[in-house]
Amino acid sequence: MKSNDCSNESKPPGIPLVVICSPTATGKTRIALQLAESLGAEIVNADSLQVYRYLDIGTAKPTRMERERVKHHLLDVVNPDEDYNAALYCEQARALIADLAGRGRRALVVGGTGLYIRALLQGIIDTPPVDENIRRYYKELRDRYGRTYVFGLLRKRDPLAADRLNPNDSVRVIRALEVLDQSGQSILELQKKHRFADCPYAVLKIGLRVERDELKKRIHRRTEQMVETGLPDEVRGLLDRGYSEALKPLQSLGYKQVISLIRGRCGWDQAIAEINRETWQYAKRQLTWFRADKTIAWYGPDETRKIEDRTRKFLAQY
Repeated sequence: MKSNDCSNESKPPGIPLVVICSPTATGKTRIALQLAESLGAEIVNADSLQVYRYLDIGTAKPTRMERERVKHHLLDVVNPDEDYNAALYCEQARALIADLAGRGRRALVVGGTGLYIRALLQGIIDTPPVDENIRRYYKELRDRYGRTYVFGLLRKRDPLAADRLNPNDSVRVIRALEVLDQSGQSILELQKKHRFADCPYAVLKIGLRVERDELKKRIHRRTEQMVETGLPDEVRGLLDRGYSEALKPLQSLGYKQVISLIRGRCGWDQAIAEINRETWQYAKRQLTWFRADKTIAWYGPDETRKIEDRTRKFLAQY
């Protein structure tokens, strides 16, 4: 059976939508700003951490000047102690894109959270409802033995799903275990069975390709820039506001390591090395995710003209 997934090659009915998606530190923001200015488009965030208020430097959130250049949406949506997920993102982003289209405005979706992009373009898969008893069981295991222990349970039972998840993202790890317990199936199997018929867009997906060694250098430079521009002060500000270091956003890359530094659990060299190492691991997982999508058109981060030409050609069909 032919999939109904949105594709670069087909011309399905719906709102034309351009998506820039690739791993962290590949230059998405720069390309997106140039493209949005050229097309008169507005940018819709697709980064799962940039939706949180007060997390700016560590998430590489667009600066005030960049937001003045181009209108941005779905930044600073919730506080760090509020829940946010792919279903909420899908609902809000679709409503926003429809509103923009109704006003004759183009939307440019930009981000590296593959799950959010898939939810937007393909809908949410039909997984079993949450069983609070099962969830409580795994949360208690996590609290008693740690995130690594719970991730180890998933790796033993569903190694393919484990390969797609961040070991520190206990929310998604526990959800994968819940689905396995309730349905007897891997969450990946349920995703494959989802026919992705719920695509209201005609989509062009652009990926930015950066060689391995260069990407590592970019990650290291960005870590240095984050520290120099005030990441430690940003983290102290979050803690001073009363936000717990156990919150999911504060356990994300950069924030977790700086909290350990502030608490005296590690030194500067160790914190920076850990940020670089975990960011590289995260970038590799992102790359695995996006490479699996054969509809992405890949370009180098300096091929701005080619990206713009491809985008204009795509939009001219509509």
